Parts: sequence; structure tokens; C-alpha cells
Amino acid sequence: MGEFAFIDWLRQRTPSAERVLLGPGDDTAVLRWPSGTDCLITTDMLLEGSCFRLADTHPGSAGAGTARQIGRKALAVNLSDIAAMAGIPRAAVVSVGLPRRGGRSLAEQIYLGMREMADAFDTAIVGGDTNSWDGPLVINVALLGETTLRGAVSRKGARPGDVLIVTGPLGGSILGKHLDFTPRVQEALALHAAVDLHAAIDISDGLAADVAHLSQESGCGIVLRAESIPIADAARAMPDKRSPLEHALGDGEDFEIVFAVSPADAATLLHSPPIPGLTVIGECLAETGLWLEKDGQRLPLPPLGYVHELE
Repeated sequence: MGEFAFIDWLRQRTPSAERVLLGPGDDTAVLRWPSGTDCLITTDMLLEGSCFRLADTHPGSAGAGTARQIGRKALAVNLSDIAAMAGIPRAAVVSVGLPRRGGRSLAEQIYLGMREMADAFDTAIVGGDTNSWDGPLVINVALLGETTLRGAVSRKGARPGDVLIVTGPLGGSILGKHLDFTPRVQEALALHAAVDLHAAIDISDGLAADVAHLSQESGCGIVLRAESIPIADAARAMPDKRSPLEHALGDGEDFEIVFAVSPADAATLLHSPPIPGLTVIGECLAETGLWLEKDGQRLPLPPLGYVHELE
């Protein structure tokens, strides 16, 4: 029941796709790429104990998920990156470092979780690598996508005077959303078709942290209005002393899209929204910095959110 038996198991469950000329089983996959579009590439690594906890090895721990949920999430976080660029996901390559004991059944459940996401977003799983070792579970996904004819939306294009909008409520994701969220791929494409998206980012590290990235890359300031930030019910249910607003600003793993558009385009979206749940949360400024406006006062806002520490 080694690596090659598992690869055979995968191949039997991997459907064919029109653009995949050669899928799992050879040295590389071969894809047919359409002319007139650009290739998007993203990758995310998930580490047990840092990015997730397996429910069967950490029963009862906060945020623990099944192997199938972890597999689903591993592909979903990459799909969210493609959504942030208003792109179309096409093909994924998956590498896993499996614990030796129980690794085969774990790998099967991870794949089935990924298959759920892949089927939902018409994304081919075209290959990868499988290893076993004496450490915890490691999953890395590299995802290829393509732009629409309007091109990719980056973090760099926000301008002073732009309106900042988010696609859904924020905070408290550890209570379940971080495992079961739906990447905003279709929503981003609908927005991209409706208006000119100047800049966008998905909320993975935390609203304040990710908006700070957008601000820095665009070279403009941003002010968030506390009273306008949509707060998830889960943020209000968190069993700690932090306020729901603090959770909405800093919890992360909401995987909503926050984007900048002109005031005219913001008015268009609010008058005839192409998707539900849009909320204006702030605006872009000529002066640099990140700010929170609350109770009539504008104060500096630290980039609250998750950071992988390196020594």
C-alpha cells in the first residue's frame, strides 16, 4: 500500500478535463492554454499544528477538522487567492507529507475533500507528490488559473478617493468558517464584469492586516469605519474578552474579498448589486497609513492579524 498504489487509486478517481492533455502518472502534466489570457499561479502550504488541527489527533480542540475538511480547505485557500485576482481556476498540483502511521487512509480523505472543491470550481487536479515521514501532516497546493479578457486585479491599483467594499461578514472564523468557507471565485468574476476593480485582496490574515497590504502596495492610506464593518454572528459568540469588532478586524481566515472601486462604480454596485452581501467599509486616502474611524474619532489602526514568526 505504498506511494504507487495510492497514485493508482488517485488516477481512478480523477476525471478527465478538456484542457488537460496529460494528467497524473507521468513526469509532468500537460495543459492546453488559451491565447489572449494570462496565467495566474499561487501556492499555499498548510502545516498541522500551525495551520490546522486534525480532529482525530486533537479531539475537542478549537478549530479542529477532519482530514476531509482539511483537504477541502487546502484547495479552497488557493481558490480564494485566484478569486482575489478576479481569475478563473484551472488546474492544481498537490504535494503531501504524510505521517507513516495511518497515512494512506488520511491521504484518501484529504483527496476526497479536495475533490469536492475541485468539482465545485471546475478545477483539474493534475498531479503532485506523495511522501511519508515521521513528522506531522503537511499539505502544499499549487494552483494555476487564467485571467479574463479584462486582466488580473492586483493589490496595487487603489487610488485616493476610492471606496472600499467587502463581500461578507467578518470574525470568529475559528468556530467553523475557516474549514467550510466558499471561495469567492464567482462573486469576484461577477464584480469584475460589472465594474472596474482598482485593487483587491482576500481576507486570510485579518481585515486590518490585509487592508494594510493593499494600502502599502497601492501607496495610499485607508480609513475603515468601525460602524460599517459587517460583523459575523460567530464573532459575537467568541468566548473571550475581545470585542466583536476586534475579532472582525483581526481574526482572519474569513476569505471574503475586500476591493477598491471609484465612487461612481461603488454607487453602481450598491444600486444594482451583482452579488448579495456587499458592504462599504471605508475609503482610500492621499495620506499614507491605516486608520479606524469610531465614534467620530480617527485613530491609527495597527495591522491586526496572523503573522508567521521567523527568528
